[in-house]
Amino acid sequence: MGLFALMTDLRRVRPIEERAVQASGPDPPGLVVAFLTQLIALQEAENFLVRDIRCRPVGSPPTALLAQVRGEPFDPARHSRHFEVKAATFHELMVDLDTHRARVIVDI
Repeated sequence: MGLFALMTDLRRVRPIEERAVQASGPDPPGLVVAFLTQLIALQEAENFLVRDIRCRPVGSPPTALLAQVRGEPFDPARHSRHFEVKAATFHELMVDLDTHRARVIVDI
């Protein structure tokens, strides 16, 4: 959700439409970058802002995931535009499977 919080004020995004997103990577860090890349592509291709994410990891440790994301298309009358995120990077990427947290630096 941090990715989309960089793009807009999430309090204004309604979870009224759903999209399926899949990603895979060689390891958990690669999976994180691949998933965020899919979300960035969804935003770029459909102008879709995500408000809610439900993920199901595949594998142990996970190397794939299936997700349902809910949100709505960008509406300039209701949504502010903060930053344009161009890519998720591996630079200083940190993934902690025990706490289910990650730190990702993105290109804006």
